[in-house]
Amino acid sequence: MISLFDLFKVGIGPSSSHTVGPMRAAQRFMVSLPDPGLVARIKVTLYGSLAWTAQGHATDKAVILGLCGELPQTVDPDAADELVSRVGATRQIPFRGVFIPFDPALDLFLDKETAPPVHPNTLQFEAFDGEGGCIERARFCSVGGGFIVPEEVTETAGYAQPEVPYPFSSGDALLRQAKTHQLSIAQLVMENECALRPRSEVEAYLEEIIAVMMACIARGIEQTGILPGRLKVRRRAHALLGKLVARERANTHSAHGIMDWISLFAIAVNEENASGGRVVTAPTNGAAGIIPAVLRYYRDYCSPLAASSIKQGMHDFMLTASAIGGLFKLNASISGAEVGCQGEVGVASSMAAAGLAAALGGTPEQIEDAAEIGMEHHLGMTCDPVAGLVQVPCIERNAFGAIKAINAASLALNGDGAHIVSLDQVIRTMAETGRDMNHRYKETSLGGLAVNLPEC
Repeated sequence: MISLFDLFKVGIGPSSSHTVGPMRAAQRFMVSLPDPGLVARIKVTLYGSLAWTAQGHATDKAVILGLCGELPQTVDPDAADELVSRVGATRQIPFRGVFIPFDPALDLFLDKETAPPVHPNTLQFEAFDGEGGCIERARFCSVGGGFIVPEEVTETAGYAQPEVPYPFSSGDALLRQAKTHQLSIAQLVMENECALRPRSEVEAYLEEIIAVMMACIARGIEQTGILPGRLKVRRRAHALLGKLVARERANTHSAHGIMDWISLFAIAVNEENASGGRVVTAPTNGAAGIIPAVLRYYRDYCSPLAASSIKQGMHDFMLTASAIGGLFKLNASISGAEVGCQGEVGVASSMAAAGLAAALGGTPEQIEDAAEIGMEHHLGMTCDPVAGLVQVPCIERNAFGAIKAINAASLALNGDGAHIVSLDQVIRTMAETGRDMNHRYKETSLGGLAVNLPEC
């Protein structure tokens, strides 16, 4: 199993695989150095998708922050730009009391020619002594959702496989465990998590990530202005809120009014992500708005219950979503650079559909149905960010993913759980579709909208 502590990570935007993962890899390399005082130069090489979208996805900035010892979950987003600028001006990396020469213009190399052998998101770190000899070298693959794996090991070998009471690695196995032990999916996941750490710690982490998600919505709604990057995309969440509030005050409700609120929630999060703000990878940054938007929809529109019941429903939502996200991560991918946006927005929509179905009292079979529907209708979605920025079409795409998740949950809850295509089959199909997809449509900005807009 993949723990919810691994699947949901607090970090900064705009990308989990291109920002969060590289920052973690750079920090891990630095702490591996036996004696930073002996290092006279550090060189970083980005390959594949990381090289093609380095500036748009802030990979260059993330690497510098990681080399300075920063981590995504603790770095101050408001101070990050100043730290990166200081490194560029001094051409030195401050790390544990020493200053290591590093000129971003020369020592951060974007290799757009060499095909990485294992994963399209590959980066290499090298540390040299004063005579030019290599002291340390490491290569990492950023495999989606902020996960990093040393290139020399396979992806699954890079995950710890803990002993848990109810193991599962497929949708069918998940349903069997639930049926055999008469547990809901949320209960089953909670028992597994409690085998790894105290229940109080699990519940506290659930509260933390939910709070960060809700705070991100609120912060995204408050902000105005232009998002970073040459597209000059104007933030619209704040203006959209004003229109929705004015509509309610005038008592001019539309039939699709709730959909507008859900879109607002998703857009607010992804505008924060695009600006480098604090988000939760869910399961990636590019799809970070979907689960918070659907969770907020549940809290505000579906739960006329006591506060304690709402809290439990939100916990059930997140625990169930983590089970579904873990299955996609184990058996396919959540990396846009590997399988396209079906692995990001598609997986997030599937997770949100399952989580909502669980919070609304669905059976395990209905929950599995909701997850399958959520992915089935995202199959083949490409990842073609315009100008390499996680803005167009990414921000709106989260709004649509949230709406489709709610639709998927509704369809499943109005059925009895029986359906033609299983979750396992749709996961396998997504993986095969991703392998067959042309590399230009997998987070390189070399195809699709990224080349058909005049701005590029």
